[in-house]
Amino acid sequence: QLRAFETGCYGNPLIRTPNVDRLAGEGLRFETAVTNYPLCMPARSVLLSGQYNRTCTNGTGNVVYRSEQGRRSYMPEYPEPGRTHLPATTLPELLHEAGYHTRAIGKWHINVWPHRIGFDDYVIPRVHHAHTGQLYTENGGPEFAAPGYSVDFEAERVESFLDSRRTAGQPFFLYYNISVPHCPLADAPEQYRAMYAPEDVPLRANVDPERPIENQDFRFKVYRYDYRYYDLRLPYTETLPEGYALRNVIAEYYGMTTWMDAALGRMLAALDRTGLADDTLVVFTSDHGDNLGSHGLCQKGSMNEEAIRIPLIVRGPARQRDAGVDKKHVVSLVDMAPTLLSRAGLPIPDHMQGRDLTPCLQDGQADVASCAFVENQQGAAIRSARHLYFLPYAAGSRQLAGRPEQFFDLGADPWQQSNLAATARDSDIAGELDSQLRQWDHQTPWMG
Repeated sequence: QLRAFETGCYGNPLIRTPNVDRLAGEGLRFETAVTNYPLCMPARSVLLSGQYNRTCTNGTGNVVYRSEQGRRSYMPEYPEPGRTHLPATTLPELLHEAGYHTRAIGKWHINVWPHRIGFDDYVIPRVHHAHTGQLYTENGGPEFAAPGYSVDFEAERVESFLDSRRTAGQPFFLYYNISVPHCPLADAPEQYRAMYAPEDVPLRANVDPERPIENQDFRFKVYRYDYRYYDLRLPYTETLPEGYALRNVIAEYYGMTTWMDAALGRMLAALDRTGLADDTLVVFTSDHGDNLGSHGLCQKGSMNEEAIRIPLIVRGPARQRDAGVDKKHVVSLVDMAPTLLSRAGLPIPDHMQGRDLTPCLQDGQADVASCAFVENQQGAAIRSARHLYFLPYAAGSRQLAGRPEQFFDLGADPWQQSNLAATARDSDIAGELDSQLRQWDHQTPWMG
């Protein structure tokens, strides 16, 4: 749930992310990277499958069940049996078949067990987030509670894994997922939770701190306590600290981000200590962003910059590093699987729908199409270098509607405060974006 704007290397003047910034200084940072679906399970499914969400999961959001009484819904804590999602060969499977040792550590939230899609080993938590008292399974075995904080426990497992690879003589693929800055924001060490003063945090121009957010009390409690409030309703979660406001949410989110950065630093130090950094490709990214009050919105799922813009940094092995910033190309999570296969010298299967970004990594002026496609439960959008164009689904269908719901010129209006959808028919640019989006929709199949 880390949006690009909340890292130092992407321009935030206050937040402390020295390890993300180090990666950016040693690798290639893509200025404009987006998620292909601004929600946890779909985005993660896209990343490992190299396919759009409609193709690899049939377009669902997070898998949610209804209770027998139908009065409430809940997310399953672990994947369903079988392989209803990600049926085509995935990135970890192809790397496993090529002789890589494959391991997943940290948040999973994909509706297929890791061992079914190519992971040799894994340590994953329940879907519901908790940074203390988090329950895990290792390789599908009995659940156990991690000691201390989950972020630190996972970082220790990463360090142990990298130490074991020092003399293994076998290439590896590590899929390391750090849960923070995802809520619960209050479940964290004091040094991070209180690191930033609310009055110091910068607000984006599309945030009005004086305007209450819809259902604000509920949403702020979810930020602080997550499922222990909205699901368990533990008594301590029923109240917020006195005077708790949007700036407090953002300040705590900043602290969680710096905690994430510290965990990343532990991984980078382990790569350096073991000598593995000399021969390891590191990709740093996120599944989606967080609105944090922009446009009066919270959390994710919406089709705006705060929800869809993510960091993306690729650092090559020490002997091959060529640092820089790519400001030309719009890239996305669906491009990661084909790119990593290419960098490993492996063929890219036809069923993968993303692009191989190797030309961008080798030449910032590479001739790679500069746009990305984003879905959510309401429709689909195209994000070009300057514009966002969104078509909703027609009522009760999966067919794109005749007219756009959103059209923004992000060059002139980076805060998305002037929706040009009403006049899109008079715009040649909108017409071209409409054509590209409908062509993508026609050529990108839904599962089944």
